[in-house]
Order: sequence, then structure tokens, then C-alpha cells
Amino acid sequence: MAPKRGESIEKSSEHDEFMKKLGEYHKNRGTNLDLEPKVGVRHIDLFRLYNRVVEEGGYDLCSDTKAKPLMWRRFAEEFVGKNVYTAAQAFQIKNVYYKNLVAYEITNHWQQEPPPKEILELVTAKGGNVMTRTMENFAKPASKEELGLGGSQDGEGSPEQLQKTPKVEATTEGAEEPGSGGGRTTRLRQAPPQRVLFQPDTTASRQARGGQGNTTSSPTPGLNGFPSNTISLAASSTLASYEPAQSYPLSLKPVTTPANNPEYYRLAAKRKAETMTGPLAKKYRNIMLPGTGFIGPNIYVRAQYALQSGIDSEETYALHHLVKISHERGDKYRFDQFPGLAEALVKKCVSVAGLFYDVEWEVSYEDETMNEDEETLDGLRGTADIVQRLNNMTLRVTEDGMHDPAFLSQLNRIMEAALVIRNMVLQSENAKYLISIPTVRDYLTVALHLPQHPAIIELQHYALDTAEQLLVWCDLGPKDGLYRALLAQLYGQDRGAIISALRTIARIAMNLAGPKRLDEIPPAILQKVQAWLLIEDEELRNACLDFLFQYTSFATNVNTLLQTLDNSTALAHHLARLLTFGAQEKREARPVTKDVSSPIDELRKVYPIPRLSRSVVSQLLLLEEPERSSEWLRMCFQADGGSDMTQISLWQAYQATFAPHSATHPHLVAGEFIKNVSATFQGATAQVARGNKYVIKGIRAREFAVEGGGLVGSTAASKGKGLKKCRWLVKTGGDRVRDPVTGLQQQIPVREVECEKYFREGGSMGEHILTEHLGILPLTNMMADVDKMDLDDATANGNSTPDGSTARSATTGASPTKFDLSTAPANIDYTCRWSGCHHRPLHPMTNNTFTTPQSTSLKTTLFARHIFTHLPDSTAQHNKHNIPTQSSKPDSSPGSHERITFQGLVDEKGDAYGIPLGAALVLRNLAKFMPAGTKSTGDLVPTSGISGTNAASAGEDGALLPAATDRDEGEGMMDRVFDDEVVEALVGALTKGGRGLAGYVGSCLGFISRGS
Repeated sequence: MAPKRGESIEKSSEHDEFMKKLGEYHKNRGTNLDLEPKVGVRHIDLFRLYNRVVEEGGYDLCSDTKAKPLMWRRFAEEFVGKNVYTAAQAFQIKNVYYKNLVAYEITNHWQQEPPPKEILELVTAKGGNVMTRTMENFAKPASKEELGLGGSQDGEGSPEQLQKTPKVEATTEGAEEPGSGGGRTTRLRQAPPQRVLFQPDTTASRQARGGQGNTTSSPTPGLNGFPSNTISLAASSTLASYEPAQSYPLSLKPVTTPANNPEYYRLAAKRKAETMTGPLAKKYRNIMLPGTGFIGPNIYVRAQYALQSGIDSEETYALHHLVKISHERGDKYRFDQFPGLAEALVKKCVSVAGLFYDVEWEVSYEDETMNEDEETLDGLRGTADIVQRLNNMTLRVTEDGMHDPAFLSQLNRIMEAALVIRNMVLQSENAKYLISIPTVRDYLTVALHLPQHPAIIELQHYALDTAEQLLVWCDLGPKDGLYRALLAQLYGQDRGAIISALRTIARIAMNLAGPKRLDEIPPAILQKVQAWLLIEDEELRNACLDFLFQYTSFATNVNTLLQTLDNSTALAHHLARLLTFGAQEKREARPVTKDVSSPIDELRKVYPIPRLSRSVVSQLLLLEEPERSSEWLRMCFQADGGSDMTQISLWQAYQATFAPHSATHPHLVAGEFIKNVSATFQGATAQVARGNKYVIKGIRAREFAVEGGGLVGSTAASKGKGLKKCRWLVKTGGDRVRDPVTGLQQQIPVREVECEKYFREGGSMGEHILTEHLGILPLTNMMADVDKMDLDDATANGNSTPDGSTARSATTGASPTKFDLSTAPANIDYTCRWSGCHHRPLHPMTNNTFTTPQSTSLKTTLFARHIFTHLPDSTAQHNKHNIPTQSSKPDSSPGSHERITFQGLVDEKGDAYGIPLGAALVLRNLAKFMPAGTKSTGDLVPTSGISGTNAASAGEDGALLPAATDRDEGEGMMDRVFDDEVVEALVGALTKGGRGLAGYVGSCLGFISRGS
């Protein structure tokens, strides 16, 4: 095939190598090489032309008109293309090969000596047999000058020749060479004597004008044998009176051939075949039978008909394509465009009951036949007692898990049909169409009521996803079989099924007019939902909040919920904590005017390696190496491309942390540990610094330890959060050491430094202070007495953190009630050693120091309670003693400060979403529909916000003494559920939740104020 117009020669490594060799060959031979010769509008690829000619047998064989006729014409059609000039271009192609490649072919292909260039490249390409051409047997053709018309070599002719008309020799060479100018000369051509155009004019005017008296006289011999008078008269007459002949179009009729008109011969053959057909073929002539070119219906119709056929192989074919279509074209594939498709899919899904029960469903659309037997389904209104029918049938599937191929093939087709329905109902138009088919609810009810079996778990998930999309357009009553089946899913252990069932129940009739009331929810489910809210699972929490919001939309349901739950106050507390779930703390630093240190100096500041407490190390020991060392590195170090630290200091810190536990928890060797540093921090590498000092480049110690995210109880929100540092002052120094320079013994001065061990929880820090710094032993039994009284009930329910998780308070982890305060050493210093605090306990009655030994136990109790007020906590009782945590670095300059704000979960429009929005909506419903004038029977009584007589029993620093903390028995349910802690969390959510949550929280506070 000829190349397309405009395409250049294809370049390749082989082409370039060939052209290089060809150029060197012509240079050595002394001939010119045309690298890209042009024939017509195409450039000829010499490399490809050479290969084609050699493939056909070489130049001589291709030029042999008997062995290979018209071969150069074929080359012209191949390299230039077939056109009206192919005959002329054939010779041009041959001439290109002759001038550029024929000598190279003889030398390289035939390994012979080519003829000299004088008889090869410098002569015409007519003829062939170049391989046998020599100077002796080759007659060089005469030039045009040598073939002068009638002239001799000296330019003068004999008198006889001069008087004769010159005869132009029509050589064969000139005829064979298309487009050649071999017939021309540099003189005027003699006019043919037979043509009138070249006859001289014999009129008188011509005679007088020409000055010739006798026109018939014999001509005078002129130059080169032409008569001079004849030449001048004929030339002037011809030039003066010449007019081109008028051209007329040729009236030629083309001959019809199969090459120029194949359609004519095709129709003729068709007409001939029709005349030879019999009468039966003529009858069905316009009907396209199979195998005659009829492509049939499209794949959508084929799949539908194959599914409706009921043949196993056809169903497999149809469902295979329908699954692919519903996944790839689900946005445009609609049930209403293919009537009967939805009914066929539903019928296939309902047949799953036949795999587990001895039943084969039949769908009836006639009232007379609907109640014939228990295997007939109502196709007009749905089968209300389908669950009862299933319970009355015989189960025929065993629990051994062994199934025959027929069972598995049928189940696979049913699951594919369910998957097609599940994919297509994601489009709202398909969902509205499908819910209008009554048998769809029968399918969902049957699928969810099947016995527990591993083979149908996937099918039930498809049914739950389908129900979630369909039931927003349908209402279900409390006695409906599908409603009871959805509630039954909440008793299982499948997390995915529980989440889907909760979302589906919450969305029943969501797109219909009017609110939907969820009736007859069992108390066990309400208690489960409360417990699921405590699980650190965002998707499960969202589903529970959606369910509670829909359930609490009616006052009777709110009353039922508060009476059913064992601790309704705990539910309100947890919902209040969830208001700040996912809130991010933003700190806007004010300009520092008196700080002379630059940010670069601050980044390059070297901090000591943080020391982790025993409780944190024990949690790290639960991990296996190398994840244990990686988590320790993430907690105590951070990536910094411009910093480094010595390998020995890093290894010593690792050994100091884990070496005491190496007997039961082996740690990494030095080489593996250094490799793990590079694996933990991208860019950290072991290098040799100046002075042959082995360092780790790319890390540095953190200013304070942080959560690494890999310990038990860590969440995504807590990752990177600073740990709590013990600021208890301890004495260090006093030892005598030898000076390395002088060799003299010197005593290190005694000074007080902070303990600086890091803890994840305030309770663990309190336990550390009491046991390690004060020497107070934990209780061996938990019997309460005067020295083991509960001193901190106010924090029993934990504290709220910005991410919504529950922080362990002083009483949830370790509290004075868990220690035997009577074991306090006699020489204990009752002065608080917390950094910046010098508090000493005072007697609550006299407000003076303790003087009697009998009050030592009370003194120790109050002192321990004061210590626990320093622990990181968010309650008002502890806040005035708190020193800023390590995650909020205090400014060093007096004039600097920072603005702290919180950003809750909001979408691109600034509206709240997710868990905080769900918690706010549930709290608003509880406050709006809270029963008035009721008493709580089983709620926990909070102790925060005590006033009146109870305030008198508070210590100097706000520490509560053992006293009655029960509220007034006549207090209403509103005040008990929405106590001071919940109200405080709601007020905090107004700032931490952002503007998107403020409207919901504000309305909740409004209902609380009106109901209190």
C-alpha cells in the first residue's frame, strides 16, 4: 500500500545504518547520491526500495520484461500510488534505483565488481543487463549534438545534403523514454510539406511585402542545408498567423469491467441468483433469517429474554451481562424502559427459598388463584403471611457446608440477580419503580428470614442495601414481616448487617409526607444502641445516631427510652461529649515583640529525649518488634532534615527504656534498631560525621512526647496529641564524681528538677506520684473505711475531649480511694512539690494546720486529693491548678499570647454534619419531648455543681469531703438528664462546634431552660 500524502520516510536504526554505508560507497566511487529522491509528490525510501528489488531478484531480473513484466510499474504503484501517471513514474522509479543503488547492489549483494560509472551511472537507465556490461561490449549512445539533423562534425554539409530536406531520425530510445526531450533541436523545425500551415503565401500583397519576385524558384542553399528563403518565409508566416486548434472533449464511453465497476457485476450476479431461486425462497425473500446477516436485538433485550426463559445456561448468560451493565451503565439503565425485567429479577431472587425449604414459589395475579396453596405469592398486594409460611415449611439444608454443584450454581445465579437489583436501585427512578412491585417486599422478607448459613451472608447484605434504598419510598407497620426482619438483624454479630439495618430502619418512609414513628422497638435493642455509641467506630455511631434521631421524634418514644435505659443520664453525657467529635484545635499566635530568637534557632534547639512512664512502656511491650521500637520512635522523635543525633545516644535511650524487660520481651540488636530508624522516618539515614562520629541524619528529639497512634485505645483524632508530663519536683545531685581533666573528686550540687516522665492518662500519673514520690502503697483489698473513702465522685463519668472520646479522670484510672493512705511514711513532707505549687493541707473545721496525730489519716487524704487536682483534667475543680499541657507550648516572652479556637466538622457550605450533628439532633429531641414532672428511678445522680450545705464540706482548694451529694428527690427528669455537666458541654459546643452546630445546640439549650 502506498504511503499517505505528507508522510515522510520512516526512520529507524537499520535505515540510518544503510544510508551511512550507501553514502560512503558513493563517495568512494566518485558518484553523487540523492538521499531522498522525489517521484511525483512522494519521497522514495532508498532502503525499502533496495530491499524490494533485491527481494524480487535484483535490477536485471526486474528489468527483464519477459521474466517479470511491468515490475517497475508495480514498484511505482507501491511507493507512489496508483494514478494516471503511473507509466511515467515507473521509469522514474527505475532511474532512481539505477542512479543510486544498482552499483551498490552488484558490489554488496552479488559480490561482483560493478561496471565503471562512465557506462553505468553516467548513462541512461534504458535496458538492463548491467552485471555483464563492460567497456568493450557496451556501445555508448550518441549525444544530441552528435545526432545533429543532417550536419557533419565540422558543421558543414555537402551540396547534395544541403539541397535535401533534413530527415529527423526517430530513434527507438526517444520513443521509449516518456517525457524525454530527445526529439527537439536548437533550430526551427522544418514544416511538413504536406500541411497547408507551412505553405508560403503566394498572393500579390505577400510578394510586394516580401520583396520576392518568383516564389517558385529553387531555394538557395543556406546554413546546414536548409533553404534560407524557405526558412525565413515559413518561420515568419507561421509565427504571425499561428492559432492554437480548438480542443473538443472526447466522446468516449468507458468499458465496464469488474475493476472499475464492481457494483454492476454484484447486482448482475444477484439478479441471476434471484431468477434461479424457487418459489419458497421468493416467499421469504424479505424476511431476514438467522445466519443471513441479521444481527438480532441489542444486548439489553437479549439478556431480558434469556432471563425470562428459565433455562439455566440462558440465565447464566443473562445475569453475567446484567451485572456488568448495572455496574457500568447503572445511571442510564432503567427498569421502565424494559417492562418485565424487574419482575424476572425479583422472581429469581425469591426462588432462594427453594434452596433451604421444600417450596417452589409461583406468583399469581388473579384473585381466584392467590390462596390456592402456600406456594402461591400475591403478585398484586404482596404476601402478608410469608414469614408464617416459611416457618411451617420443612428445612432441608444441613449445616455441614457440603453442597452439590446444582445448589451452588443456582445460588450463584440468585446472588447475581440480587446484585443487579442492588446496583440499579441506587438510581432513584429505579427505586421508585421497583417499590411499586409488591413481590419485592416478599423477596426482602424471605432473604432476611432465611436460616443462618455462610452461603447466604452476601445475599442478605445485598438485600439490606436494596431495602435501604427502597424503603425511603415505602412505609412499614410494626407487624410487617420486613420490619420485624430488620429488627432481628440487630441481634446478630455482623457489624455490616447491624449498620445497614439501623440505617434502613431510620430511613423508612423518609421521602414520604409526614414524620415516621418507629413503634414496638424492643428494650433490648435500645440498650444495645446505647452501648454501641461507646464503641470507637464512626460508621456505627452515625447509624446509631440516625436511629435515635428518628426514634426520639415522638414524645411517647422519648418517655419509653428514658424508662427503658438503665442510665439515661449517661446517654446524655455521652451525646454531649460527641458534640465536639472531630473538632480541631486552632491556635493563632500573636506577634512576639520581645523574643529575639529566630524561628530557625527554635527549630534547631536540642531537647532531651523524653522519658516514658512505666505505664506507657507496659503498653508498648504489648507490641512486637520492630513495631514496638517504631512506635517508641514516633512518640519521642520527629523527622527534621537539618538535624542529627548520635547513634550511641539513641541506642542508649532505647536500652534504658526496654532493657529492664528484655527477659520477657527481647528487644532489637543495635544494627537492626538503627535500620528500623530509617524505616520509621523517611529520609533518616545513618552517616559518619566529621571526627568519625556515627550519627543518624534527619531526626531530632521531640520537645514533648506525643501519641504515636499505635497503642491500645489510640484513635485517629488522638494521634500526635501531646502526653502528660509529671511536674513533681525531685532532688538530684549530691554524688561525688571525678573530674576528667584534673582527676579531683567533685560533688555535684543538689538541685530540684521536674520528674518529666510522660503519661497517657492523668490517673496513671497520680498513681506514679503516690507510689514513687510519696511511698504510699495501693490497696490490697477494696474495702472502704475512713481512710479509703470515695473523695472524687464528681469525675466518675470522665471528661470530654475535643475529639469526643472519654478521657480517664482521676477516679477512672487511679484515685486516692485505691490507695491505703494509712501506709504513708511518717516523715512524709506534706508540702506540695508540684512545680509552682507550695500548698499544705489545712484542717477543714479550724482552717489551720493539723496538730494531733489522730488526724494524720485525714491530712494524708486531703493532701492526696490536692495532688490529684494537678493532674490534667477539664473540670472546673481542677482547672485552676492546671499548668498548660505540653501540646500547647507557652510563650517565653511576657507580651506574647495566642488565640485558641475550635473548628467542628462542617461541609463545604459551613453546615455541620456527621456525629456532632447527629448527637445535637438527638439531644434536641430529648429536651423537646422530655416528660414533665417525672422522677428518675435508676439514673446516676451527678455531683458537679454542688451548692448550699454541701459546699461547706468542700476543702480550701475545691476538694470535696465525704458528704451527702444526693439531690432533691423532687427534682424533675429534665434536671437529672441535662445536669450541669451536660449543660456545660452544650455551652462549650457553641464555641467548639462552629457556626454550623450553633443553631441546633442553641435550640436544645432553649428547650432545657423552658423545661427546668
